[in-house]
Amino acid sequence: MMTLRPADLAREHGLSTQAVRNYEQDGFLPPAERTPTGYRIYTEAHAAALRAYLALVPAYGHAAAGRIMNAVHGDDLDGALQTIDRGHTRLLRDRDTLGAVRDAVDHLIADSGAGPGPAGRAESRTIGELAHRLDITPATLRNWEAAGILTPARDRATGYRVFHAGDIRDAELTHLLRRGGYPLSHIRTVVQQVRQAGGTSALAAALDGWQRKLTAQGLAMLDASVQLSHYLSMRNEEHGSRGP
Repeated sequence: MMTLRPADLAREHGLSTQAVRNYEQDGFLPPAERTPTGYRIYTEAHAAALRAYLALVPAYGHAAAGRIMNAVHGDDLDGALQTIDRGHTRLLRDRDTLGAVRDAVDHLIADSGAGPGPAGRAESRTIGELAHRLDITPATLRNWEAAGILTPARDRATGYRVFHAGDIRDAELTHLLRRGGYPLSHIRTVVQQVRQAGGTSALAAALDGWQRKLTAQGLAMLDASVQLSHYLSMRNEEHGSRGP
């Protein structure tokens, strides 16, 4: 069995040796054996684990990547796969939302900014219902309103916010662009352009940029699956298992 030093693992990825030690401490790598003098002894399995973790980060995010590796090292393969499944579900929802936003924009442009008709206004949600739909908190929706992005109506009897079809579309678009890393000031401009159905070049650029990010994330998921599968196979061999 070939042994490696922390510096060997770090050098491959342009990391510091302390970062490698931190990843081990956080459970992203399996525990390393120690020499009598206390130095860590890494193996090819540790190198494969590091490659898997670093591949998981762009695919699922730092937090989810950590949970996946923690689950693997806790012998909870189903838990790791569940986190991966959630990531794929989220990516699919983003793709669906992006398609819906493009359709909404096309519809607005075709109608010269007339906005939703009577049929569209039949759909309305409370702030709690819309927050649940988007998997965010009501406070986030209030922040978007304070930023001038959302302009929900108020129920005359209760004073509560009421989000009609156009407001829901704006919230979906805001949610999408926020996850794409766009600041609220930029999103406010984009949403206003959607409402006006004019000057949509900024909107097109934003949606095209997010489309590229979704594609990159999908490709990252493919790479992460290869790296994680390789590590799991190596881990099974080390444990004398035939695998799940």
